[in-house]
Amino acid sequence: MSAGSVALVVSGKIAIPSWDLYELSIPCTVFGKPQPDLSEQWYDFRLCGTAYGDGGEGEGAFGMTVRTPYGLDDLVGAGTVIVTSVPDACVEEGRPLPEGLADALRRAYDAGARMVSLCTGAFALAEAGLLDGRRATAHWMHTAQLAARYPKVEVDDSVLYVDDGDVLTSAGVSAGLDLCLHLVRRDLGAHVANQLARRMVVPAHRPGGQAQFIDLSVPATDDEGLGPVLDWARARLDRPLTVDDLARRAAMSPRTLYRRLQAATGTTPLQWLLNQRLARAQSLLEATAAPIDKVAELSGLGTANNLRHHFLKQVGVSPGDYRRAFGQAG
Repeated sequence: MSAGSVALVVSGKIAIPSWDLYELSIPCTVFGKPQPDLSEQWYDFRLCGTAYGDGGEGEGAFGMTVRTPYGLDDLVGAGTVIVTSVPDACVEEGRPLPEGLADALRRAYDAGARMVSLCTGAFALAEAGLLDGRRATAHWMHTAQLAARYPKVEVDDSVLYVDDGDVLTSAGVSAGLDLCLHLVRRDLGAHVANQLARRMVVPAHRPGGQAQFIDLSVPATDDEGLGPVLDWARARLDRPLTVDDLARRAAMSPRTLYRRLQAATGTTPLQWLLNQRLARAQSLLEATAAPIDKVAELSGLGTANNLRHHFLKQVGVSPGDYRRAFGQAG
């Protein structure tokens, strides 16, 4: 018996970078290997190449070749269609998707398929119009590009994956595994998904979301007049700082500081300060064994309760969970 058919899109005639190769292997491992002792039902799994007219053959990374008898036309009729990362040039330079991909995705969806993207595969679903009016995610390094290019999509960069019923999207790299296990949980139940996760030596459900991996520090500003005052503030995060303090240091009015900082960094002075304090707290949690209350003091967040409040809100996990995941001290 089958739990349903899963069609995975593989790019033909395009070299597959190592990270994309990892993401490609995730659905192959989860859906492509039957687990008869866990469930009599499993998935009818197939790879569908974008270069269908050439037999679905493409040159892969490390001298490997992707070869499949299935092409984009075979997406239609599948119960679930999965798109992993699209070529970097499609994301970074806005180049077109592989020929026929967006149209094939629309046809598959119209035929009743559940549509799934891993990492930048969300760009393919968005190009096909399947994310319009929906909440979606992608790798946090590319969510701003996704939101700018497809303004009808409600992009959320804080989560590991988004389940919007018949359209699901995940963040990058290992978050694809979180989503694939979630699909198994939906289809075959929690017990099967949990046991499969144990066999893969991964947690069945990770705490928090993608926010814990995002670099909260704001990129250097192009506004040369702000550089010195921002450096001055970073060196004094353990002290009380206000917008007025920054404005006096910059020799400008608070309103002018607000306008120029928002134009240069995309955020307000108070949010910039909070991001810097949280970034300092992250560094301290990663590199030191300082108690939580000391981390709060050194980062300028005051008390341990205040640190926990902002950490949970902005990062998505508690300071203790973050240290256990990323800490190197001790």
